[in-house]
Amino acid sequence: MLRWSAEAYGYRLDLRAVADPSIHAGVPGARALVGLVDANLLGDESAREKAKHDAIDELGAEGFVDAAAVIGNFEMMNRVAEGTGIPIAPQALEREAEMMQTLGLYDLLKSHHR
Repeated sequence: MLRWSAEAYGYRLDLRAVADPSIHAGVPGARALVGLVDANLLGDESAREKAKHDAIDELGAEGFVDAAAVIGNFEMMNRVAEGTGIPIAPQALEREAEMMQTLGLYDLLKSHHR
């Protein structure tokens, strides 16, 4: 969804930036957004505070609220899907194969299903 919306606004998204900070993701405030997601996933309160301030500085207060809402929505969707045991559809795996390879997600899937 995020990739398609970025393209709709004329941005060329480079998902390699998620795993490699030397690559710019191609959207305004990309580094602040990646930092905000990383800090929330790590669960470190001081990292969250720093990421929050970096995101507000880079994106403005409204942009930060939008980013936080997107993070919360994805977290909710993932927890619901995982909690109910919804499998990843084979068509989704095929459709997103290039992105999954770029981000190293196949290795994560393999280790999760051992």
